[in-house]
Amino acid sequence: MASESKEENGLSPTDPSEENDQDSPQSRIHLEPQKESSTDSKHLRTNDQYSPHFRLHIEPQEKSKIDFKQVVIKKLQKTCQCSATKAKSVIFGFLPVLQWLPKYDLKKNILGDVMSGLIVGILLVPQSIAYSLLAGQEPIYGLYTSFFASIIYFLLGTSRHISVGIFGILCLMIGEVVDRELYKAGYDTAHIPSLGAVSNNSMSLNDTLHLTCDRSCYAIIVGSTVTFVAGVYQVAMGFFQVGFVSVYLSDSLLSGFLTGASFTILTSQAKYLLGLRIPRSNGVGSLITTWILIFKNIHKTNVCDLVTSLLCLLVLVPTKELNEHFKSKLKAPIPTELFVVIAATLASHFGKLNENYNSSIAGHIPTGFMPPNAPDWNLIPSVAIDAIAISIIGFAITVSLSEMFAKKHGYTVKANQEMYAIGFCNIIPAFFHCFTTSAALAKTLVKESTGCQTQLSGVITALVLLLVLLVIAPLFYSLQKCVLGVITIVNLRGALHKFKDLPQMWKLSKMDTVIWFVTMLSSALLSTEIGLLVGVCFSMFCVILRTQKPKSSLLGLVEDSETFEPISVYQNLQTKPGIKIFQFVAPLYYINKECFKSSLYKQTLNPVLIKAAQKKAEKRKIKAETATFSGSQDEVSVHLSHDPLELHTIVIDCSAIQFLDTAGIHTLKEVRRDYEAIGIQVLLAQCNPSVRDSLAGGEYCKKEEENLLFYSVYEAMLYAMESQSQKGTSFPNGLNLSSD
Repeated sequence: MASESKEENGLSPTDPSEENDQDSPQSRIHLEPQKESSTDSKHLRTNDQYSPHFRLHIEPQEKSKIDFKQVVIKKLQKTCQCSATKAKSVIFGFLPVLQWLPKYDLKKNILGDVMSGLIVGILLVPQSIAYSLLAGQEPIYGLYTSFFASIIYFLLGTSRHISVGIFGILCLMIGEVVDRELYKAGYDTAHIPSLGAVSNNSMSLNDTLHLTCDRSCYAIIVGSTVTFVAGVYQVAMGFFQVGFVSVYLSDSLLSGFLTGASFTILTSQAKYLLGLRIPRSNGVGSLITTWILIFKNIHKTNVCDLVTSLLCLLVLVPTKELNEHFKSKLKAPIPTELFVVIAATLASHFGKLNENYNSSIAGHIPTGFMPPNAPDWNLIPSVAIDAIAISIIGFAITVSLSEMFAKKHGYTVKANQEMYAIGFCNIIPAFFHCFTTSAALAKTLVKESTGCQTQLSGVITALVLLLVLLVIAPLFYSLQKCVLGVITIVNLRGALHKFKDLPQMWKLSKMDTVIWFVTMLSSALLSTEIGLLVGVCFSMFCVILRTQKPKSSLLGLVEDSETFEPISVYQNLQTKPGIKIFQFVAPLYYINKECFKSSLYKQTLNPVLIKAAQKKAEKRKIKAETATFSGSQDEVSVHLSHDPLELHTIVIDCSAIQFLDTAGIHTLKEVRRDYEAIGIQVLLAQCNPSVRDSLAGGEYCKKEEENLLFYSVYEAMLYAMESQSQKGTSFPNGLNLSSD
């Protein structure tokens, strides 16, 4: 009887197995995932089929006309007004230290800040010296860089926890630019003597340069010039508030880039572990070229450097793992790197490893500070493009880390001010023989875990570095470069551990995993800058690809509700015969317009084919009318008899369509025209205001046809049921689609 009742009301019956089950899942709104595809429909509210329904009418806000002239004048007046309050606000905004330092809680915060500042400062000493080699600089310049960055970020930064200083990836990128410019200037990059050799091709050009500036001097000029330009870019991005550029650097892209660059860093430091004196390779494929050079010169390995490297690795790797494993129990990580540097320096000094075994050492590290020097303005055109990638990576890592730790500890940071802070951490130190800085995850984690409370810990770190610069630096004269190379390589563990996360990443998002691999491989095998560009382009291509072939589905109604869900995903959904509800989950624009049409036609019916069949039938009818034999006339009449089509309305759920372009509007017009040509009406539901404006601007429907746009899918379905009931049960678009 239930089935008969449903048929009497023109509704598709449900699965027969559910007719006798009074407690079936259909009586619940809870949706179960669809295990087997089903298009069964259930009895809708019968009183909705014929009774008129209430239409929503929402009055749009009147848009006031914008007088751009007045807006600009008001903006200028507001900007140009000067008062004591505004001046104070500007100064306090630019120097956040003036806001939080007077409120500093000495008893609560001082112990944690001093402890974290001391620990980070101790860790920074060997890392600053080691990363100087990576940047193609003398060790003293790495200490300068960390010192000035800590002081400036204390004044300008808004994050309480991040540690700003040298960062391995940026040092690598700086080093590549430095080596390229040294080669162009005629310096021999294979060795690092006190005075560089001049190439024959550029003798006249560089004679004057060599009389006043040796290789080390020119290297830091190049490094500081790149740093200055990168800082200017970062401040400009903060001023024009174009930090949105960082959104193109997704987590998977940044992770892949850092891992790929880590392989390049490891390769660049391998020669120090073996004691080989080979030039650094630059350009595309430098990683492969470097390993070819290493294997060609492997017979020249310095045994003393190799043994020292192995001993340092045997000490550093296990202790780093122990620090990581017991970090929750340790109040502060064990500064193993510092112990290794001290022990290696003493062994090299008293064992006279340089004199006896020709081991490469750090050499003289002067105390004090050099007089400031302006960047080389003539170099700016040569390094301007390189500085773009360096500046973007620097501010992206700094802003992302500052926001991450701010969320974790319940305070807010100003992303725009962070861009200013990291920009001036590059601009000002560029005049004091420094190279590019940014936040670094490893040191930030150490800073947080050792009790850091405010930016004051940066001052303590700077004091530790100042002590080294003024007193202790010359004691590192005998330190072997292979020890510094080992320290750099061991600190790559975090990036290389990302391979462990790949299975989980693959489960969460296959597309993100592919982006990670493409960025990692291109950064390692091509170059860091090209790898970053390839990663960004491929990531954007993946976004386009996702919208080019998005998901689409037919929807069904959840019982006792006005909610619609995909039939292919959930079971026990109700559908109304003659009505198809189609959902397209993407913007509708020129890239996916054909996908939209093909999906719609495939899941409903193809009006073009039906129209063609209608024309074919009409031709047959005309041909039959001209036939002279009555027998053949009767035969054709029988052949042209057909059953009516059930489909009379298509509702397009536009809730997931964020925007339309011109091609999208034309596609909707074309779809509507094709369906109306065979007697099927097309209704649009849940269009957002932007889509409604686009439809109005594109003249999708006339003024009297605006009732074809609905605020909900349920409302559109009731309208379709009512309009069809008023027409009766005849279907003007019925057609027999059987072939000849």
